[in-house]
Order: sequence, then structure tokens, then C-alpha cells
Amino acid sequence: MDGEAVVTVRLVRSFEHRNFKPIVFHGVSLDQTVQDFIEFVRVDIATKPGLPLPFRKYAYDKMKIIHQAHGAKTNELVMSLYDDDKLILQDDQTLRTAGVANETEVAFFREEDYSLYRANPKTAW
Repeated sequence: MDGEAVVTVRLVRSFEHRNFKPIVFHGVSLDQTVQDFIEFVRVDIATKPGLPLPFRKYAYDKMKIIHQAHGAKTNELVMSLYDDDKLILQDDQTLRTAGVANETEVAFFREEDYSLYRANPKTAW
């Protein structure tokens, strides 16, 4: 089990509408690069049965750590807007170097959507 982890990926379709769907991945190698993991998740969700089409076809391009096992959770419903420099995963790092460990939850989202939401963090119903 060393080097393999359970990672929950929260697919964020809309920050304003709090539209997201968590997917759990087992046996994730923490020694792969963030870019490799992003590609793996993209391929997996494109064909995942039971996942609504809008989630499967969305142009996700960034990941950010939301929560780690035994750590404090944010009270933000989708993900926090803080500590981007520490929590946004850099493509060339390994998951381990980026801070991902067993039972980590990461958000997978479109960077452009996040930038717009950060500039004006309002929710819509």
C-alpha cells in the first residue's frame, strides 16, 4: 500500500451554483506527476457510467487540495479561496510533493472559472 492512496476528486462544474460531484479513486500512485493524474482522471470520467454528461465533457484543467485526512475542513461548500500558492497542484510535481496523501480530497476545476469566482465570490440559486 506504500505509495498508493485513496484520493477523492471533486469535479467542480460551477462555483456559483455549487455544482460538483465527488469521485473516489483507489490505488492512486503518489509518485506520478500531477499532470499524469489529471490526464488519468480526464480519461476515466469521460467514460464513467452514471456520471452526468456535463461533468464528463467539461474542460477541467487544475487541481487544488480541499481536505486531508485528520485535518480541518473548510466551511466553504465547494472549496476555499485561500492558500492557492500552497494548495493548487503544480503540473510538474509528483502528487506526494504537492502534498497529496492517502484520503486527500482535491477539487478538479477550470482555472478560468475559479479566477472569475475568486474575483466575485457570489453564489446563485
